[in-house]
Amino acid sequence: MVHETDGARRATLNRDRVLRAAVALADETGIESLSMRNLAQELGVVPMALYKHVANKEQLLDGMVDVVVGEIEAPEGDTDWKSALRRRILSARRALLRHLWASRVIESRPHPTPAVLDHLNAVIGTFRAGGFSVDLTHHVMHALGSRVWGFTPELFPGQPDTQGSTPQELAYRYPHVLELAMAVAHDEESVVGGGCDDQFEFEFALDLLLDGFERLHRQGWTSRRDH
Repeated sequence: MVHETDGARRATLNRDRVLRAAVALADETGIESLSMRNLAQELGVVPMALYKHVANKEQLLDGMVDVVVGEIEAPEGDTDWKSALRRRILSARRALLRHLWASRVIESRPHPTPAVLDHLNAVIGTFRAGGFSVDLTHHVMHALGSRVWGFTPELFPGQPDTQGSTPQELAYRYPHVLELAMAVAHDEESVVGGGCDDQFEFEFALDLLLDGFERLHRQGWTSRRDH
Protein backbone atom coordinates (compact mmCIF):
# COMPACT_ATOMS: atom_id res chain seq x y z
CA MET A 1 0.00 0.00 0.00
CA VAL A 2 1.26 3.47 -0.89
CA HIS A 3 0.98 5.95 1.97
CA GLU A 4 0.35 9.62 1.33
CA THR A 5 2.81 12.17 2.67
CA ASP A 6 1.60 14.54 5.37
CA GLY A 7 1.60 17.36 2.82
CA ALA A 8 -0.53 15.40 0.36
CA ARG A 9 -2.96 14.46 3.09
CA ARG A 10 -3.39 18.08 4.17
CA ALA A 11 -3.77 19.23 0.58
CA THR A 12 -6.59 16.77 -0.17
CA LEU A 13 -8.42 17.13 3.14
CA ASN A 14 -12.03 18.29 2.77
CA ARG A 15 -15.28 18.01 4.71
CA ASP A 16 -16.51 14.91 2.90
CA ARG A 17 -13.25 13.06 3.51
CA VAL A 18 -13.26 14.05 7.20
CA LEU A 19 -16.83 12.82 7.67
CA ARG A 20 -16.31 9.54 5.84
CA ALA A 21 -13.14 8.87 7.80
CA ALA A 22 -15.05 9.53 11.02
CA VAL A 23 -17.79 7.09 9.98
CA ALA A 24 -15.20 4.42 9.15
CA LEU A 25 -13.41 4.98 12.45
CA ALA A 26 -16.66 4.74 14.43
CA ASP A 27 -17.51 1.53 12.57
CA GLU A 28 -14.13 0.09 13.50
CA THR A 29 -13.61 1.25 17.07
CA GLY A 30 -17.05 2.38 18.27
CA ILE A 31 -18.62 5.79 18.57
CA GLU A 32 -17.54 6.17 22.21
CA SER A 33 -13.86 6.14 21.28
CA LEU A 34 -14.21 8.67 18.46
CA SER A 35 -12.47 11.98 19.15
CA MET A 36 -11.12 14.83 17.08
CA ARG A 37 -7.64 13.80 18.13
CA ASN A 38 -7.79 10.17 17.03
CA LEU A 39 -9.63 11.15 13.85
CA ALA A 40 -6.83 13.57 13.04
CA GLN A 41 -4.32 10.83 13.72
CA GLU A 42 -6.21 8.51 11.37
CA LEU A 43 -6.10 11.14 8.64
CA GLY A 44 -2.47 11.99 9.29
CA VAL A 45 -3.08 15.63 10.14
CA VAL A 46 -2.92 17.81 13.24
CA PRO A 47 -6.25 18.15 15.10
CA MET A 48 -6.50 21.85 14.25
CA ALA A 49 -6.70 20.93 10.54
CA LEU A 50 -10.08 19.28 11.18
CA TYR A 51 -11.63 22.47 12.55
CA LYS A 52 -11.47 24.05 9.12
CA HIS A 53 -14.09 21.53 8.02
CA VAL A 54 -16.10 20.79 11.21
CA ALA A 55 -16.39 23.37 13.96
CA ASN A 56 -16.61 20.87 16.84
CA LYS A 57 -17.50 17.30 17.83
CA GLU A 58 -21.23 17.98 17.63
CA GLN A 59 -20.95 19.22 14.06
CA LEU A 60 -18.86 16.17 13.26
CA LEU A 61 -21.60 13.89 14.58
CA ASP A 62 -24.24 15.77 12.58
CA GLY A 63 -22.17 15.28 9.45
CA MET A 64 -21.66 11.59 10.19
CA VAL A 65 -25.44 11.17 10.50
CA ASP A 66 -25.86 12.76 7.08
CA VAL A 67 -23.30 10.38 5.56
CA VAL A 68 -25.15 7.33 6.94
CA VAL A 69 -28.62 8.62 6.03
CA GLY A 70 -27.27 9.40 2.57
CA GLU A 71 -26.82 5.64 2.09
CA ILE A 72 -30.60 5.10 2.20
CA GLU A 73 -31.77 4.19 -1.29
CA ALA A 74 -34.86 5.76 -2.83
CA PRO A 75 -37.27 3.23 -4.41
CA GLU A 76 -36.78 2.97 -8.15
CA GLY A 77 -39.55 3.01 -10.74
CA ASP A 78 -43.27 3.61 -10.42
CA THR A 79 -44.66 1.71 -7.47
CA ASP A 80 -47.50 1.96 -4.98
CA TRP A 81 -47.02 3.88 -1.76
CA LYS A 82 -46.86 0.77 0.42
CA SER A 83 -44.14 -0.95 -1.60
CA ALA A 84 -42.19 2.30 -1.88
CA LEU A 85 -42.28 2.88 1.87
CA ARG A 86 -41.35 -0.72 2.64
CA ARG A 87 -38.33 -0.53 0.34
CA ARG A 88 -37.18 2.80 1.74
CA ILE A 89 -37.52 1.74 5.36
CA LEU A 90 -35.76 -1.59 4.81
CA SER A 91 -32.99 0.30 3.01
CA ALA A 92 -32.71 2.53 6.09
CA ARG A 93 -32.41 -0.58 8.22
CA ARG A 94 -29.61 -1.96 6.04
CA ALA A 95 -27.78 1.36 6.28
CA LEU A 96 -28.00 1.39 10.06
CA LEU A 97 -26.96 -2.26 10.28
CA ARG A 98 -23.77 -1.27 8.49
CA HIS A 99 -23.15 1.40 11.15
CA LEU A 100 -24.32 -0.01 14.48
CA TRP A 101 -23.65 3.24 16.35
CA ALA A 102 -25.83 5.37 14.06
CA SER A 103 -29.23 4.76 15.67
CA ARG A 104 -28.02 6.16 19.01
CA VAL A 105 -26.40 9.17 17.35
CA ILE A 106 -29.52 9.94 15.27
CA GLU A 107 -31.61 9.91 18.44
CA SER A 108 -29.06 12.07 20.29
CA ARG A 109 -29.09 14.98 17.84
CA PRO A 110 -30.88 18.03 19.29
CA HIS A 111 -31.98 19.16 15.81
CA PRO A 112 -32.61 17.16 12.62
CA THR A 113 -29.84 17.40 10.05
CA PRO A 114 -30.53 18.15 6.36
CA ALA A 115 -30.27 14.48 5.35
CA VAL A 116 -32.58 13.48 8.20
CA LEU A 117 -35.13 16.04 7.03
CA ASP A 118 -34.75 14.80 3.43
CA HIS A 119 -35.55 11.25 4.55
CA LEU A 120 -38.53 12.28 6.67
CA ASN A 121 -39.79 14.51 3.88
CA ALA A 122 -39.59 11.60 1.44
CA VAL A 123 -41.49 9.27 3.79
CA ILE A 124 -44.20 11.87 4.41
CA GLY A 125 -44.34 12.68 0.71
CA THR A 126 -44.90 9.02 -0.14
CA PHE A 127 -47.96 8.91 2.10
CA ARG A 128 -49.27 12.15 0.64
CA ALA A 129 -48.68 10.98 -2.94
CA GLY A 130 -50.60 7.82 -2.02
CA GLY A 131 -53.65 9.94 -1.21
CA PHE A 132 -53.28 10.07 2.58
CA SER A 133 -54.69 13.17 4.24
CA VAL A 134 -52.40 15.41 6.27
CA ASP A 135 -54.34 14.29 9.36
CA LEU A 136 -53.81 10.57 8.75
CA THR A 137 -50.20 11.10 7.68
CA HIS A 138 -49.50 12.90 10.94
CA HIS A 139 -50.74 9.96 12.98
CA VAL A 140 -49.12 7.19 10.92
CA MET A 141 -45.75 8.95 11.24
CA HIS A 142 -46.15 8.85 15.02
CA ALA A 143 -47.10 5.17 14.80
CA LEU A 144 -44.01 4.40 12.72
CA GLY A 145 -41.74 6.27 15.10
CA SER A 146 -38.15 5.05 14.91
CA ARG A 147 -39.18 2.44 12.35
CA VAL A 148 -38.63 5.08 9.68
CA TRP A 149 -34.94 4.54 10.49
CA GLY A 150 -35.17 0.78 10.51
CA PHE A 151 -35.03 0.09 14.23
CA THR A 152 -37.38 -0.32 17.18
CA PRO A 153 -36.85 -0.54 20.94
CA GLU A 154 -36.40 -4.09 22.18
CA LEU A 155 -39.28 -5.54 24.21
CA PHE A 156 -36.85 -6.91 26.80
CA PRO A 157 -33.99 -4.38 26.85
CA GLY A 158 -31.89 -6.23 29.40
CA GLN A 159 -31.39 -9.51 31.14
CA PRO A 160 -33.69 -10.06 34.14
CA ASP A 161 -32.19 -9.90 37.61
CA THR A 162 -32.39 -13.53 38.70
CA GLN A 163 -30.15 -13.19 41.73
CA GLY A 164 -31.58 -15.13 44.65
CA SER A 165 -34.16 -16.98 42.53
CA THR A 166 -33.99 -20.53 41.23
CA PRO A 167 -35.11 -21.37 37.66
CA GLN A 168 -38.08 -23.21 39.16
CA GLU A 169 -39.13 -20.15 41.15
CA LEU A 170 -38.86 -17.93 38.08
CA ALA A 171 -40.88 -20.37 36.00
CA TYR A 172 -43.59 -20.45 38.66
CA ARG A 173 -43.76 -16.67 39.06
CA TYR A 174 -43.39 -15.66 35.37
CA PRO A 175 -44.66 -18.65 33.37
CA HIS A 176 -45.86 -16.68 30.35
CA VAL A 177 -42.70 -14.58 30.07
CA LEU A 178 -40.60 -17.74 30.23
CA GLU A 179 -42.81 -19.51 27.69
CA LEU A 180 -42.44 -16.64 25.24
CA ALA A 181 -38.72 -16.26 25.80
CA MET A 182 -38.10 -19.95 25.16
CA ALA A 183 -40.42 -20.25 22.16
CA VAL A 184 -38.33 -18.52 19.50
CA ALA A 185 -34.59 -17.95 19.30
CA HIS A 186 -33.69 -14.49 18.04
CA ASP A 187 -30.83 -13.91 15.65
CA GLU A 188 -28.38 -11.76 17.59
CA GLU A 189 -26.45 -11.05 14.38
CA SER A 190 -29.31 -9.02 12.87
CA VAL A 191 -29.89 -6.25 15.38
CA VAL A 192 -29.29 -2.54 15.05
CA GLY A 193 -27.14 -2.03 18.12
CA GLY A 194 -27.88 -3.67 21.43
CA GLY A 195 -31.46 -2.55 21.92
CA CYS A 196 -33.31 -3.48 18.75
CA ASP A 197 -35.18 -6.46 17.37
CA ASP A 198 -34.13 -8.89 14.67
CA GLN A 199 -34.99 -8.74 10.97
CA PHE A 200 -38.04 -11.01 11.02
CA GLU A 201 -39.66 -9.21 13.94
CA PHE A 202 -38.96 -5.84 12.35
CA GLU A 203 -40.55 -6.77 9.01
CA PHE A 204 -43.48 -8.47 10.79
CA ALA A 205 -44.31 -5.29 12.70
CA LEU A 206 -43.67 -3.03 9.70
CA ASP A 207 -46.05 -5.02 7.49
CA LEU A 208 -48.74 -4.97 10.20
CA LEU A 209 -48.46 -1.20 10.40
CA LEU A 210 -48.51 -0.66 6.64
CA ASP A 211 -51.56 -2.93 6.27
CA GLY A 212 -53.28 -1.01 9.05
CA PHE A 213 -52.46 2.33 7.46
CA GLU A 214 -53.88 1.09 4.16
CA ARG A 215 -57.12 0.00 5.85
CA LEU A 216 -57.55 3.38 7.58
CA HIS A 217 -56.84 5.21 4.33
CA ARG A 218 -59.49 3.20 2.47
CA GLN A 219 -61.99 3.90 5.25
CA GLY A 220 -61.35 7.64 5.05
CA TRP A 221 -60.27 7.67 8.69
CA THR A 222 -59.95 11.00 10.47
CA SER A 223 -58.92 11.93 14.00
CA ARG A 224 -61.70 14.49 14.21
CA ARG A 225 -64.77 13.37 16.12
CA ASP A 226 -68.25 14.84 15.82
CA HIS A 227 -69.84 15.65 19.15
